[in-house]
Amino acid sequence: MTIFYLFGIWIFNVLVSIVSLFNPKASLWIKGRKNLFKNLEHRINPLDKIAWFHCASLGEFEQGRPVIEAFKEKYSEYKILLTFYSPSGYEVRKNYEKADYVFYLPIDTPKNAKRFLSIVNPQVVFFIKYEFWYFFLREIKNRNIPLYLVSGIFRENQLFFKKFGAKCKKMLSWFTHFFVQNEESKELLQSINIDNVTVTGDTRFDRVYAITQQSKDLPLIKKFTENSLVLVAGSTWKPDEDILLKYYNETKIPFKLIIAPHEIYNENIKRIIKTISEQKVVIRNSEATEENIKKADVIIIDSIGLLSSVYKYGNVAYIGGGFGKGIHNILEAATFGLPIIFGSNYNKFKEAVDLIKLGGSASISNYEEIRYTLDSLLENKDNISLMGKISSEFVNKNKGATTEILNFVDVK
Repeated sequence: MTIFYLFGIWIFNVLVSIVSLFNPKASLWIKGRKNLFKNLEHRINPLDKIAWFHCASLGEFEQGRPVIEAFKEKYSEYKILLTFYSPSGYEVRKNYEKADYVFYLPIDTPKNAKRFLSIVNPQVVFFIKYEFWYFFLREIKNRNIPLYLVSGIFRENQLFFKKFGAKCKKMLSWFTHFFVQNEESKELLQSINIDNVTVTGDTRFDRVYAITQQSKDLPLIKKFTENSLVLVAGSTWKPDEDILLKYYNETKIPFKLIIAPHEIYNENIKRIIKTISEQKVVIRNSEATEENIKKADVIIIDSIGLLSSVYKYGNVAYIGGGFGKGIHNILEAATFGLPIIFGSNYNKFKEAVDLIKLGGSASISNYEEIRYTLDSLLENKDNISLMGKISSEFVNKNKGATTEILNFVDVK
């Protein structure tokens, strides 16, 4: 199995190298790992006390971020090493101010794992949610370094719980402790005799609650939304925009629209603008002024880092991704007390399942359903208030995982 795994890693690396010739993301994946060990040796002081946090991508970073920041505050003598697997995490957070070092994770081979850990020499390691790299985990265990999984979530269909998943089960035995999101995950781990598990919930609740305390003031957005009913569409893709903008073009209900598309390159923004009725005034956030904001009906957010603060100016949120691989972060909108609508692919997201059960969210599968759902909200502010209150209370009741984790972790 180990030989097959190594062969798979090698094949993957070769394929990414080929794809990188014409794919920008794959190119970043390759370039980011070039001279990686030399850069590590140059930057990291072997005498530093290091806490290593590893995230697959940006979403996992948001889950790990509350723990990183609380750890930094509690253990100020430690340097924080943050690693990413994906360019979509590294490129956005390579200048994250709370981390002392930010790097890509080297490819998972025995040689790389040994060399990386010899350079870094961490005193404690945190992997976020579901990153399991066999040789890195094995080497961490061989060196007796405390290893924790934060905000883990497990499902019955994963290899850990299959008869032929012995190698995968072995990886789990190398963790010092698991902090998982729900009881189901705990029960699954216990079914394979792993008992070092605590249900702490999802650390993202702590992160989004912090957002409400630290959100940016956006004067032009505030001016745009004054005395208006506002729908914020966050992290949208074309299938989301197709049905949402069809509704916006056809409805007689007056409201303003803020769209923060997942992809903000120029051609995609142009496509969105063409989809909106010519009777509507559309401006990009980067081009907004005191004058043109007064006449605008739609603002398109064409920069990164604003969406979490934009939600506080809205009345209703639509979260994208539900007609693709899965919905994006709904908690950033929930923490500001917005009713939340999203597409049908949400079942792998516990927070979405829970919030639908509570009545703070609604899922839609087609145009007729979005029309019915938005009509019932936009024509009745009491419905907005009721669903919004459920959303904000949901966040408040579920925060606190970060404190519980750090109270448990024993760091010298």
